[in-house]
Amino acid sequence: MTEPAIRVRLDELLKERGMTLTELSHLVEITVVNLSILKNGHAKAIRFSTLTRLCAALGCQPGDLLRYE
Repeated sequence: MTEPAIRVRLDELLKERGMTLTELSHLVEITVVNLSILKNGHAKAIRFSTLTRLCAALGCQPGDLLRYE
């Protein structure tokens, strides 16, 4: 059985909001490198505190940011 795939929709949300990864990085105080790892689907986990800051900065709900595929 393969692992469930959780996809992070960070790229889509950034495009919808006309925001760059660098701008988001400054807003949520997370390095561009770490956001890039998350955006590209290479992150193994995400802290609730990080998810909270991303949702606040992007004006979204966790379900808008994460998708089960």
